[in-house]
Amino acid sequence: MKQVEIYTDGACSGNPGSGGWGAILFYKNKRKEISGYNILTTNNKMELTAPIEALKLLKEPCEVKLYSDSAYLINAFNQGWIDKWIKNNFKNSNKRPVENQELWQELIDLNKIHKIEWIKVKGHSDNEFNNRCDELAREEISKHN
Repeated sequence: MKQVEIYTDGACSGNPGSGGWGAILFYKNKRKEISGYNILTTNNKMELTAPIEALKLLKEPCEVKLYSDSAYLINAFNQGWIDKWIKNNFKNSNKRPVENQELWQELIDLNKIHKIEWIKVKGHSDNEFNNRCDELAREEISKHN
């Protein structure tokens, strides 16, 4: 299996508001930066969209180390939230529908294709690639506002 590293981040100007996302994919000596924009969204949606868009670029099943500063994203996989949501028909612990179900479903499907290690990094810190993803996301917002 090919080994890929992916860094992702999302940003929002207002919550909800205009949002951007950024991702960097590394494979061997190659680096690819991608980003996108949504006119009316939330920070959480952008945090989920970045890994979806990055993972969708992979043409075959890969071993992926996916880095994000989003506890919302990383904890859902690493702390078993997703398994509980699936078991409870996408209801959270308060018996309310889980927000962003369509994005979570896409991530669940992508997680079945790839062997993903979900890794939490400290946001707005000294991680150059996380900082670059944040920059990409914010540039998207600036471009469109």
